[in-house]
Amino acid sequence: MNLRKFLVALAISVSMFGTQVLAQDATFFRIGTGGAGGTYFPIGGTIANAISAPPGARPCDKGGQCGVPGLIAIAQSTTASVFNNAAVQNGELEAGLAAADVTRSMYLGEGKFEGKPHPDLRIIANLFPEDLHLVLPKGASINDLGDLANKRVGIAQAGSGTQVAVLQMLEAWGVTRDNMDEAELNNSQSAERLADGQLDAYFYAAGWPVAAMVQLASTKGMDLHSFTEADVKKINDIIPAYIPSQIPAGVYEGVDYDVRTPAVSALLVVSSNLEEELVYGITAALWNSNTRKLLDNGHPKGRLITAETALDGILTLGVPLHAGAEKFYREQGMIQ
Repeated sequence: MNLRKFLVALAISVSMFGTQVLAQDATFFRIGTGGAGGTYFPIGGTIANAISAPPGARPCDKGGQCGVPGLIAIAQSTTASVFNNAAVQNGELEAGLAAADVTRSMYLGEGKFEGKPHPDLRIIANLFPEDLHLVLPKGASINDLGDLANKRVGIAQAGSGTQVAVLQMLEAWGVTRDNMDEAELNNSQSAERLADGQLDAYFYAAGWPVAAMVQLASTKGMDLHSFTEADVKKINDIIPAYIPSQIPAGVYEGVDYDVRTPAVSALLVVSSNLEEELVYGITAALWNSNTRKLLDNGHPKGRLITAETALDGILTLGVPLHAGAEKFYREQGMIQ
């Protein structure tokens, strides 16, 4: 064998050996997020980065990654809450971002999920509030949700928590699939249709600012519906997980007024089948100082993801914490 052939053979052997070591030592961890134009996808990517520490990576104390040793987390774009929870239950994903109301309903098998409980769902943390955006063409307005009857309305994707909640809200004002022209679209598609005059309104629940809306506001222009206090209370009575919130003036170009709207918490959800030690490590990595830097320098909603609010609304939601997360919070004195 000449020197060239020997070096090629050696390189192939080293490559194969490295692949085998990676396969043996690495734990792959899939996180379901949402569409690329929303909030779940960039936040999920930041969390994936924070909890990862691939085999061979530099240690945290030497400037490397501060995640779980051997863990390679990957953020996957999905249709969001309903899909993510179902995929976690079925073992198709290890984790997912999901709205609190949908997670509770799916875990218990209530409402739209009557008789179809998802008993393996567990929570790691409350993340941030998702404000409901009811987007209208620039200069358009409505008095209340009843005005959307006989209109072309984007109700978000099938498989999203937004759609489940929005259909409940609309029904309370007498608007259903039977008397509106609904469109099941993701946020980016809805923004494009609104800009082209193909939609009269669309809904999307997400942490502001939402990238597709930033672009819409700065190009074609848009307005947001500001709910009355009475209407927010009515929505809260229908869906208790949706609480009063506000999108401040100036978040979106041309929307120079505060927008009163309901909001729901976004959660990090995992399967009860994950090992306690793994989830303990993920929870610890989520709240270390290195992750704080990543969250503060990423999507603006990342700054609202804090250890201090990690358990807000969780202990009374009706969906258990994962044992590994509970162990971490107990050690930190956050649970008695």
